[in-house]
Amino acid sequence: MNKFTKFLLASFIISIIAILFILIITVDATTFQHLLYVQPQYLILAIAVHIFSYFIWGLRTKFMCSALNYDISSLKATEIITSGAFAATFTPSSAGGEPVRIHLLNKHNIPLGKSTAIVLAERLLDAFFIVLTLPFALYIFGDLLSSSGMNAFLIYPILFSIFIIMILIYALWRPDHTRNVVHFIANKIGKTIGKTADKMTGILSKIDSELDNFHNSISLFLTDGKIGLIYGICFTIFYWLVQFSILPLILLGLNLNPSVIAAYSAQILITLISIAAITPGSSGIVELGATPIFALFVPSPMLGLVVIAWRSITYYLNIVIGGFVSIKILKDMDIINRILD
Repeated sequence: MNKFTKFLLASFIISIIAILFILIITVDATTFQHLLYVQPQYLILAIAVHIFSYFIWGLRTKFMCSALNYDISSLKATEIITSGAFAATFTPSSAGGEPVRIHLLNKHNIPLGKSTAIVLAERLLDAFFIVLTLPFALYIFGDLLSSSGMNAFLIYPILFSIFIIMILIYALWRPDHTRNVVHFIANKIGKTIGKTADKMTGILSKIDSELDNFHNSISLFLTDGKIGLIYGICFTIFYWLVQFSILPLILLGLNLNPSVIAAYSAQILITLISIAAITPGSSGIVELGATPIFALFVPSPMLGLVVIAWRSITYYLNIVIGGFVSIKILKDMDIINRILD
């Protein structure tokens, strides 16, 4: 059994155990009565909305590539996004998606440094959106944060997100310091694995070239390529508004009266919680973290079903669709296995 299979199996098991636990503590006789009034059209629409979000993200990638003078079709960009989403479902903290997307962009003749700049710029836009909307979510769920346990649960990902943003901003502000740090780390690794001085010179030269590509790409986003950044901001806002509409649709499908504001705010907090999770695909942590937040506006008998439906669309659907794209279309399971090795 290779690492890919182990991680995928681990994510399934952890998620299923968490969901079973939630069902045990929430399901009662009235749960089955509610099931008689399920409106499947809203659940189907929620699935369609999630699939549509892939195309929005793909368009963001396409326009940000265009800003750096690299042309990639909307369909190919969407395939890259879904393949990255698949890798994120079974790698610790969902961290595998970015390397896969960088690799696939690089395979489409975009230099590694520029591919990295595009993917990191997208992640920064996502992080800024979540951080900027966080005060609104905290205001809506102020009572929840009176729990010391939930405070600790949220403070870590908030600080972690701010720390990563500051590191990236500093790397852009002081590229020479960044280069020195990367050289130091590369030399340490090279000595550990027995690389000769000649080989290390070649490796460091390649690193310098890609760091220049990265820094120049980010600079281009802020100058001549700022139209790409503007498109990126617009598509980022649109993506998250569409993605967060899934939960209200699920609530409608389960014949519950959704509070759109509460549903959107809840998903902002859960997105932060997922950052702190070190489990494969953030499985288990997200389900257990979502439960007390959803409980603020979802009746207890339906809480487990809401978590299952929401997680099935936002997580398991990524495995099904992303896996199909990776194996049948992109045939890039090799890079995923290399990332895990």
